[in-house]
Amino acid sequence: MEFRFADPLFLALLCLLPGLWLLRRWYRPPTVRYAPADLLFRRRKTRGSVASWLPEFFLVTGFVAAICALARPQLGITNTEIRSSGIDIMIALDVSRSMLAEDYTMNGERISRIDVVKQVTQKFIEARPNDRIGALAFAGRPFLISPLTLDHHWLQASLERLRIGLTEDGTAIGSALISAGNHLRDPRAKSRVIVLLTDGDNNAGQVAPFTAAEAVAALGIRIYTIGAGTNGMVPFPETDRFGNKFYTEEYMPFQEDACRTIAQIGHGKFFRAADTRSLQEIFESINNLERVDYEVHESRDYQDLFIWFVGSALVLFASSIALSETVWRKLP
Repeated sequence: MEFRFADPLFLALLCLLPGLWLLRRWYRPPTVRYAPADLLFRRRKTRGSVASWLPEFFLVTGFVAAICALARPQLGITNTEIRSSGIDIMIALDVSRSMLAEDYTMNGERISRIDVVKQVTQKFIEARPNDRIGALAFAGRPFLISPLTLDHHWLQASLERLRIGLTEDGTAIGSALISAGNHLRDPRAKSRVIVLLTDGDNNAGQVAPFTAAEAVAALGIRIYTIGAGTNGMVPFPETDRFGNKFYTEEYMPFQEDACRTIAQIGHGKFFRAADTRSLQEIFESINNLERVDYEVHESRDYQDLFIWFVGSALVLFASSIALSETVWRKLP
């Protein structure tokens, strides 16, 4: 919604109103106030009240409404049409038990791999409002979080509910790629992309990662792989029988050769995210790599509102005259 005056120069007439009001207050012809006899008793208590100013107030506001009507007030509705073939993006997130490792930091505090991945992924989704984006999680097997959708608020809410342990543990990278590819079979998209984020090697599922990558690439789908977490000893949270949290040091090696090869097969790129900042930069890099031009056509339809201002001015003038000729009538 947009409000405007088509002929705003008429609004300059508003500057004359204070001068006319002062002239009216300064020059008053001799008058005699009177009232019907049955109102004398009641008027005696209200003489000099604010109500006696109503005729002048209605007169002035009537002039204001009339001047605004001359300026042609209009209310416009903006219609925006976005034409874009769009990009379909499927995000595959590793939710195996190792993603609980807290080897990332945010605002000076430890944060688990899965929590930082969810936050950075949500920012990536926010940066691509015109693309269809879906998400799946995988551990021992993949499961769908959201199909491809333009309802990114719902997608982000679904990601927020994502937790470790929703399926059997493991890292089925090959199965995740096949599942993501099945959700990207629409050939009408200008580009189709899988963003695979994992912190381990394939150790579950019935499809080998390289075989899955070749099958996906044959469909014209590009694959970006992200290796999350540090390589080596990492702090891992545990809970004792009293519910107290403590940390153990666990050795979690990351072999990046497989992820690098998957990205090469998928004509994409491999990234290594060893800390929070690098993970954010990686998503920004993918965001820049997968840009698509789109056209925005914007039009505005304006509706004239002057009739409402003219009607208001007439009502205010009539009220001023009616009060001046009845309750606050003056005689020369």
